Formats: sequence, C-alpha cells, structure tokens
Amino acid sequence: MDRPTPTERLHRTALFAFLAATFFLFLAGLPSWAQVAAKLRVEPVIVETQSGKEIFKAEIADTAELRQKGLMYRKEMAADEGMLFDFGVPRPVHMWMKNTFISLDMIFIRADGTVIAIGANTEPLSEATVGVEEPVKGVLEVVAGTAARLGLKPGDRIYHPIFGNAPS
Repeated sequence: MDRPTPTERLHRTALFAFLAATFFLFLAGLPSWAQVAAKLRVEPVIVETQSGKEIFKAEIADTAELRQKGLMYRKEMAADEGMLFDFGVPRPVHMWMKNTFISLDMIFIRADGTVIAIGANTEPLSEATVGVEEPVKGVLEVVAGTAARLGLKPGDRIYHPIFGNAPS
C-alpha cells in the first residue's frame, strides 16, 4: 500500500481538525444541566401522614423536557428536597432510574392529591420501570427512605396547586 503524500496528510489533518472543531461547537450549543435546572421552579409541597405534615422544596418538572431529564446525573439531594412531576392530565405513569445516581422514593399521586402508590428505595441507574396503571396527575420524587421515615402510605395526602388543594 502506498504511503500518503505530504499533501494528503495535510488534508487529513485539516479534515480531522475541522470535524473536531465542529463536534466541540455542537457540544457547546447543547444546554448544560445547569441551564436546564435554571428553568425549574422550586415550590413547597406538603406531605401529610398520620404523624403530621412535612414541607419539601420541590423542583417542578412540568414540561416534557424537564420530566424527561428529571433528577438524572444528580449526585446528592437534601432530605427536604424533591422533584414534583406534573403530568397535566391524569394518566398511567411508568418511570425509570436511567442515569439517576441517587436512590429515590417515587410517590404516585392522584389528581386530588391522594397517594396511590410508593416505589420505595429505587435502584440507581436501573432501566427497570416503576409505575402504576391507575391515572396519576403527579409523582413526587424524594430521597430513598423518606416514605418509610414519614410513615407515608397509600391514602395519605400531598398538597400543591397542581392538585387544587394547596393551603391559601
């Protein structure tokens, strides 16, 4: 096989440099997690169990983009923080832990704010789905173990404006 000429090597090098620059410019145009997180509103969500009420600072995921990203790539979350997924119209929901490094409790919530089910202690990075067939309006994700710590169970209540039951 013939060796490339100096001109051919120069052309290959220039092509490689062009492709590399194009790739990095493409990456620079993608929104970072910080840019996506900046779009999130943080609002109080009240969880009421038999033992009382607890307030969480929840990021609101109310667009397809925000719901798709969820808590992916996060390395930590405080015990009083969470993410409330607002699906708009009640529907069956199935979620997964792909690219999610924190074990979570997923709390599935009917349109009236009643807890229907809890996916406790989810497995980080798992692609197995956790969900319900009964229509839900929202899912509150909190740090794993929170549901057990609070004694949360189906029938308990979640208060937030998306459920039409927020305290005034």
